[in-house]
Order: sequence, then structure tokens, then C-alpha cells
Amino acid sequence: MKRTTIITLSAIWLNLSVQAQNNQYITADQAVSMAIENNSHIKMSDMDRKIANADFHQTDAIFLPQITLGYTALTTNNPLNAFGFLLQQESVTTMDFDPAKLNHPGATQNYGTQAEAKLPLLNLDMIYARKGARAQEEMYKYKAERTKEYIEFEVRKAYTGLQMAYQAREILRKSFEDVKQIHRSVTNFHDQGLIQKSDVLNAQVQVNTIESALARAESNIHNASNGLRLLMGLAISDEVYTADSLIQKKEIYPETTLSLFRSDIMALQKAVDATDMMVKSSRMTFLPRINAFGSYNLNDSKAFKFRNDSYLAGINLSWDIFSGNRNRSKMKSAQYQKGRMQEELNLHIKKEQLELDKARRDLNDSQTEIDKQQISVEQAEEALRILADRHNEGLASTTDLLMAQAQFSQQKLLLSQAIMSYNVIEAYLHFLSTTKN
Repeated sequence: MKRTTIITLSAIWLNLSVQAQNNQYITADQAVSMAIENNSHIKMSDMDRKIANADFHQTDAIFLPQITLGYTALTTNNPLNAFGFLLQQESVTTMDFDPAKLNHPGATQNYGTQAEAKLPLLNLDMIYARKGARAQEEMYKYKAERTKEYIEFEVRKAYTGLQMAYQAREILRKSFEDVKQIHRSVTNFHDQGLIQKSDVLNAQVQVNTIESALARAESNIHNASNGLRLLMGLAISDEVYTADSLIQKKEIYPETTLSLFRSDIMALQKAVDATDMMVKSSRMTFLPRINAFGSYNLNDSKAFKFRNDSYLAGINLSWDIFSGNRNRSKMKSAQYQKGRMQEELNLHIKKEQLELDKARRDLNDSQTEIDKQQISVEQAEEALRILADRHNEGLASTTDLLMAQAQFSQQKLLLSQAIMSYNVIEAYLHFLSTTKN
């Protein structure tokens, strides 16, 4: 069994050495930069912003003219239309007033080229609709900013998980060395007839247990690396990242209220502004609209001939006096939407203030846990030292020594987990406190 253990350990260390040569070191800031550049959620939010910008520029039509160009080929034997074609072509003669020809003109052709233009002059409803589209564009801009901030938090959270995976592996490696030393000592004592075979078996069980834990720790490193790689918008790979050592990050966050200039709150505020503009736009539909129009025509009796021009220009004032309650109902719907968005904004502010306060308390609780856990590590280490000395003198059982060693490793893992939790909460508190002015 001893020979099998040595072969297994050699294979593990060889595998780790080969992997270490392929590992790529990365910092948290580098991971955040790559995520901001490549993350799919950030790209999608940026596309939403561009779509909103394109929708806003559709409202340029309330200031710019609309011009259309057309070419029409017609033929008719209708007396009225046939005589109209002659008038448009400016080719009427006295012979065309012959009653027989007027009543039976035969097939008459007209080929017309027409350019039409429409120019808005005063459409108050569309002006407010444009302002609403602008507010909606700004809403998506703030949403894109908040998405970046959230992805940064997720990346730092994943990076902390990667740090914890390496920290756990190092603790298990040290524990593995300690347990191997205990196993060797117990084996020597057994060979001298000082202890029973069961003590050797218990030590071997502990060796096997930590071996399995080391294998899981290695898998956790791969899983954490791939999770980080996914956030950075990279392809999944068997290679792993190496990270900085897990240390406690301490930032000072003053006890202040939630900033109303945070990106997500600004996005909701712009959504309220957009609905407010839609309310005003629906009110303006009760007022008249003024638009200019004009057309330029070329008519000829032969195809692709462009003679005999004419034009038409004018100004149109239209006023929808009654639209079957459509405009009134549209205005009420916009008012209700505005009220709903305002309530959503108020609720969001309250919930986020609660979340900010909770995160501050969680950070303080996590600091308390770290302080207590550091004391526990020191106490577990001292207990292990005492039991190791007593075991060497034959005054303590192997089971007690193994339990003390396991407790020491467990306390170190709990301390590392407390530090990881603190760093994640700190990153979350930074996410909640981020302000865009």
C-alpha cells in the first residue's frame, strides 16, 4: 500500500508540474478590462443603446422634408381622363374639341414624372415624442453603464473564487504533507510494536481523504478559470489561470444614503421622463398641425420624354376635432404608464437603500467572523502542536492527533472562506455605491 501511495503522489505532482507550465497569470483589473471589451451582455446592452439612438433619429422627420420621386405610364380611353392627359401634356388643339373625338378619344397615353415634397412646419405632438425618444436613448445609455458595472462585480467575484480555489489547494497540500508525516511516524511506531495496526489504517484513511480533496481542489481551479473565462467572453479551455494570493481588501464606505445618480436609478428616472414626454405628446394631438407640401410634374405622350412641366405647392392645416376617443384614451394610457414608472422608481430606490444597508452590515459581520476565525486558527495550531508532542512521547492517541490536524486544516479553510466572503461583499458594496455623474 505504501508503494502504491508513493506512485500515486508522484503522478499527482507530475501532473501539477505540467499544468503549472501552461498556467497564465492574470490580475483582477486585467480580467475586468477583458470582460468590458468582450462580454456578451455588455455587447448586447451596447446594441440596445445603438437601437435606441437609431429610433431617436427616426424623429428627425419632424424637421426634415420628405421627398419622393416617381414615374408613371398610363393609357386610357376614358373621355375625361384622355382630355386631362392632353391638358397635362399641353398639347390641346381645336381639333380636340370635336364632339366625336371628345366622346370617343380612343387609346390615349401619358408618361409622367413626379417629384413630391412634404415639409413639417408645426407638429407639437411629434416634438414631444422626439423628446421622449431622446430620454429613452439616455435610459439605454445608463442601462449599458450599469451592465458594465454589474459585469465588473461578477468578474471580481469570480476572480475571488479563483483565489479561494488556489488557497484551498495550498492548505490541502500543507495538510497532506502533515498527514504523510503522521503516517510515517505511525508506521514506525507500529513496526516497533508500540501501537496497533488500526492506528496505521486510520492514518492511511486520512491520507486518502486529503488526496481526494486535493483532486476536487484541482477541479475547482479549472471550474473557476472557465467561469472567469466565460465572463471575459473567451472560449472555454483546459488551461487554468493563476491569480494573486487571497488577502483581505479593506475599503472605507461612509454611512451615506443611496446616491440618486447611480446608473440604474438614472435609467429609471429617464424612463419616467420618457413617459412624461409621451403624456405631453398625447395632449398635443388635440392641437392643429401645419405642414407644407409641393409637387413638380413632367408629362409627355411618349415614354422617357420629359417635357411640359407643372408644379403644385401649398400649406395644409389639419385639426382632429374628434377621433372617436382614441386620442383621449391614448393620453390616459400614457398618464398611467408614467404613474407606474414613477412607482417602480420609488420602489427601486427603497429596495436598493435596504440592500446597501444590508451589505454594510454583512461586511461588518464578515470582519467579525474573520477576527474570530484567526483566533480559532491560532488555537487549533497550538492544540495540534501540543498533541504532536504528546503523541511523539506516546501520551496521545493517533486518532486525537489526526483529529487535531484535521481541525487545524478546517479552521484555515474557514478563515480563507471568511476572507473570500468579505472580499465578495466588499466588491458588492462597491457595486452598490458606484455613482456616475
